[in-house]
Amino acid sequence: MKTAVLLLALLGLALAHEAGVHKMRLHRRDSLRKTLIRSGEWEAYMATKDTTRSARTSFAAGFPQTVNDYDDAEYIGNITVGTPGQLFEVILDTGSANLWIPDATCGGGLTNPCEKKNKFQSSKSSTWVSNGKKFTISYGTGSAKGFLGQDTVAFGTDSTALTVPKCTFGQATSIAAFFKNEVIDGILGLAFQALAVDNVKPPFIEAIDQKLVQQPLFTVWLEHEGAQENVNGGIYTYGAVDTDNCGPVIAYQALSSATYFEFKMTSVALGTYSNSKGWNVISDTGTSLIAAPEAMVEGIAKAAGATLNRALGLYMLPSCTTAVPDLQLTIGSTIYKIDSRNFVIPATEKTCGLAIQAFNGGGFGPSVILGDPFIRQYCNIYDVGNKRMGFANSLQK
Repeated sequence: MKTAVLLLALLGLALAHEAGVHKMRLHRRDSLRKTLIRSGEWEAYMATKDTTRSARTSFAAGFPQTVNDYDDAEYIGNITVGTPGQLFEVILDTGSANLWIPDATCGGGLTNPCEKKNKFQSSKSSTWVSNGKKFTISYGTGSAKGFLGQDTVAFGTDSTALTVPKCTFGQATSIAAFFKNEVIDGILGLAFQALAVDNVKPPFIEAIDQKLVQQPLFTVWLEHEGAQENVNGGIYTYGAVDTDNCGPVIAYQALSSATYFEFKMTSVALGTYSNSKGWNVISDTGTSLIAAPEAMVEGIAKAAGATLNRALGLYMLPSCTTAVPDLQLTIGSTIYKIDSRNFVIPATEKTCGLAIQAFNGGGFGPSVILGDPFIRQYCNIYDVGNKRMGFANSLQK
């Protein structure tokens, strides 16, 4: 999961009465993967990942898509909930569609995962409304469960933040143990309502319906900062295409499913490897790597000169200076190239691997997940209103 934090002042009563453009800056810090490698817990943690991902690929089961969190490029954002605003650090996740945060009553015995989390105190919010319904969001390694409430949610913590009244969200009374080591308090899903557990309307869809944004879309620009920690990591722009950090839109691609942000990719190539089978893919800000079928990943890794290290769960390169060709993805009639700045990641202090992982979709949903390496290379424009994705070159120097 994306785990980084920027501490900002709490938002007060400011509400957006006119449609506008709202930008939110993110920070990044040391990743969970690095932390678990140092503590010797990484291999056990990785054993849960296949179960997690397969559990969230069945639309019928109503499981939202959880987030991978095992490289050093984990991005989170700050939101506030309530009046006055109470601060929470969340994953801004285009691979899921529910907002949940820990409630003041969140517990869990001696190993209480909620112990160090920010917790929502409904009694301190003048705009909180009881919902009365229970919620459970299940993951392969556990669940978050509690009850639903309604309150004002702000995408940021200052007076310019996109502020959305009457958002329904989960108030978790218990959360899975694997959240204990995470910096984040909860998850804010940005995908379509059709993907949401209990059909709860996501906050950004609420913002669109309340006509609080100029355009029914948002842009994600993520930075590549290498091994640096706790530095500015990107900007989410709600209601407009980000022209400050992104070049002109290269192309738009129609969504094949408006649940995830899912679309067609026709081919992939790297060096001597190429494959034109065609796949359903999704753009997922909550996934740290690119995830693809095992045969594709092995072909790419072999062409790049990388070998699998099962303990780390990464395809490792002989050295961090190994020359790796661009990964080429064909979407529509355009070839998008991911270069080594975004496709090669640090695995330990002195070793590097490829930002790609084998993924078994289990016959449901997408076959390929384009996570942060793709989104760092190209700004992704999530055009909710027109049910399409747009792509533009990142202008990061």
